[in-house]
Amino acid sequence: MTRTSIRNKVAAVAATALLTLGTGVLSASPASAATRGCPSGAACIYGGPDYSGGVTNQYWSRGVHKLYNQYGVHTVFNNQTDGWKFILCRGSNGDNCDWTFYEGAAWDVDLTPYNSVIVTP
Repeated sequence: MTRTSIRNKVAAVAATALLTLGTGVLSASPASAATRGCPSGAACIYGGPDYSGGVTNQYWSRGVHKLYNQYGVHTVFNNQTDGWKFILCRGSNGDNCDWTFYEGAAWDVDLTPYNSVIVTP
């Protein structure tokens, strides 16, 4: 291994860390998520943490959607395009919202207190 390749790898790791900290969210690349069952253009909820259990919910259309029977920790992944957001809300009609997933963001979340989601540009 040459000195240049080590330097390039260190720079790549530093740049990745800086981007992750700068966005304030953990992001997953759309390519890696597509292999886990969440199609491009959808926001997905998986059956468990770390993308386990497969996709149980997919959201494609704009608006407020009720969230049923989602308890415990699940992976939530926003694989939407064109900057659309996926928002978790504690109220059943899209109110008391406190978690926004921007395009490409994924996170393991305890969905027990959430009762609706919003899909919005």
